[in-house]
Amino acid sequence: MTAPTYVLLIVGALAGGFVAGLAGFGTALMALGIWLYVLPPTLAVPLVLICSVIAQTSTLPSIWKTIDFRLVWPFIIGGLAGVPIGILLIAQADPTVFKLTIGVFLLVFPTALYLQRKPMAIGFGGKWADGAIGFAGGILGGLAGLSGPLPILWASIRGWGKEARRGIFQTFNFTILASALCVQIASGLVKPEIVWLVVCAFPGTLIGAWIGARVYHAMSDRNFSDVVLALLFLSGLGLLWSGIAPS
Repeated sequence: MTAPTYVLLIVGALAGGFVAGLAGFGTALMALGIWLYVLPPTLAVPLVLICSVIAQTSTLPSIWKTIDFRLVWPFIIGGLAGVPIGILLIAQADPTVFKLTIGVFLLVFPTALYLQRKPMAIGFGGKWADGAIGFAGGILGGLAGLSGPLPILWASIRGWGKEARRGIFQTFNFTILASALCVQIASGLVKPEIVWLVVCAFPGTLIGAWIGARVYHAMSDRNFSDVVLALLFLSGLGLLWSGIAPS
């Protein structure tokens, strides 16, 4: 690999780790757009899954006592059902179309929620709807490590507070991405070349996650909501750029 490739690899690891520590998700949202610019999807996606698990594991102890598992379990059950479908779609998905589609989605919906300044608390569908959103998130997690966006937006619509949302984001993402990684390894989709990439990205992921976790604990509920929506919007820009930028 060239020097610019190593630089972008480390920058992606720091950015992904930081937002994962800050918001309980985001390794894929921030790093994938960077890494897809220098790595093929067959390497970028497993690397995202591994670094996501690293970041989630390192920060999970600090929020464990605030997790409400009554809110989390429908998302996890639905997500686990969706992971195998997402993995099956990896070979069929067009990377450019996928990045552009998800990128536009992540520009439109966070913007709409941000402009809706009045707090929302929609109870439509109950736990069945939560499970359906988790199922869709599981498909995206298996396909590209993007398990977070749909549950995150849904939790914002539900009107849950900072700690409840963080507990859902982190527990769901950790479970789904770890499951997707295990299935990919068992299916032979994780190539030996990934080992060196993980070695390079590991320190940046841990450092970024540690800094992000410190910032999270100092934030108010409103600040947390705004940061989450801003991160989703920025990740949409990153995916759009990686989809249209020349190779």
